[in-house]
Amino acid sequence: MEINEAKSIQKVEEYYFSTKLKEISDIEKTREKVINLGIGNPDLPPSQSTIDALKDSAMQSGNHGYQSYNASFELREAISKHYKDTYGVKIDTENELLPLRGSKEGIMIISMAFLNPGDVVLVPNPGYPTYAAATRMLNAELEYYDLIEENDWQIDIEDLKNRDLSKLKIMWVNYPHMPTGAVASISLFNELINLAKQNDFLLCNDNPYSLVLNKYPISFLSANGATDVGLELNSLSKSHNMAGWRMGWLAGNQRYIKSALKVKSNIDSGIFLPIQHAAIEALKNSNEWHKERNEEMHRRREKVFSLLNQLDCNYDKKQVGMFVWAKLPDIGIDTKTFVDKILHQARVFITPGFVFGSNGDGYVRVSLSSSVQKIEEAIQRIRKNFHIEKEIK
Repeated sequence: MEINEAKSIQKVEEYYFSTKLKEISDIEKTREKVINLGIGNPDLPPSQSTIDALKDSAMQSGNHGYQSYNASFELREAISKHYKDTYGVKIDTENELLPLRGSKEGIMIISMAFLNPGDVVLVPNPGYPTYAAATRMLNAELEYYDLIEENDWQIDIEDLKNRDLSKLKIMWVNYPHMPTGAVASISLFNELINLAKQNDFLLCNDNPYSLVLNKYPISFLSANGATDVGLELNSLSKSHNMAGWRMGWLAGNQRYIKSALKVKSNIDSGIFLPIQHAAIEALKNSNEWHKERNEEMHRRREKVFSLLNQLDCNYDKKQVGMFVWAKLPDIGIDTKTFVDKILHQARVFITPGFVFGSNGDGYVRVSLSSSVQKIEEAIQRIRKNFHIEKEIK
């Protein structure tokens, strides 16, 4: 007897990094350890006060039960204060916030809350693959909008205006953008908001990278009318070195938050209270703490630039976030072959850009989640074992 999987997930591939990590594990069984510069998995710890708050709370016997589906008022209050201090945005603590177990969960929750079969969803190309995967799993119709280097990876508003948006239900926006590191402006958000109002669709900005190597962090919610038509996802994963802690939130329109809560309350049982207490403490991290983290990210980024120079790639030094996006040299080798040869010859993994969509083909993404010393070791391995000239021949 064999039970067939749902048709909805037959449209979805296993997440690229899930399969690639298996390949890397197989390589390491017979050869030296691979230097993984592909995945954005922060290797630095959270602040000491965050760790202490987790330990202290976990020692309290009454803190291990089920929690409220929309988390504690104290956590929501801390997030509201963070938004006010960081972005100048006032959020209604009671009605405009929903803490989550990471923002990736939020993508699925939003999709489940609003999509019906046949609804259209617009996602960026290149962009985070989960937007498309969630859309397919809900049997909605997937459409892409192009982001290209010649337009600085910005949304082409005129192209959107010329489209039929009558069936559009959700548009996913992600600035600072992953994987390209491009930043948006309030004027862009204003134009998107006007378009959403004119065409009655939900605008969702995914904003986890705004505090990493970004001098001028902004929130989509700071644009006029944003809460009328939109939501914003954010998290502590990248900005506070808490990826494995799974702490994020959804902020914005009160009615849409309630719809999201309907879904969330039926698929989980709240966030572990000690993690909530730790998140409250993390949101108190000083400007000096963030400065020190960004200084370390800056040192790593400079070293990654050196690695990309070794590969003869082109890149924009103004990009922000915890990755570096770079264009491969035109040497007659496709992206997959280029990346796989680096992996198998030099035992260094970097992410091929096509993972993020067709407009990412010909590019690579390198993570800043490894030490300067580890990146330098990767450079030495590439210099010794991977020679572009040999591939040209």
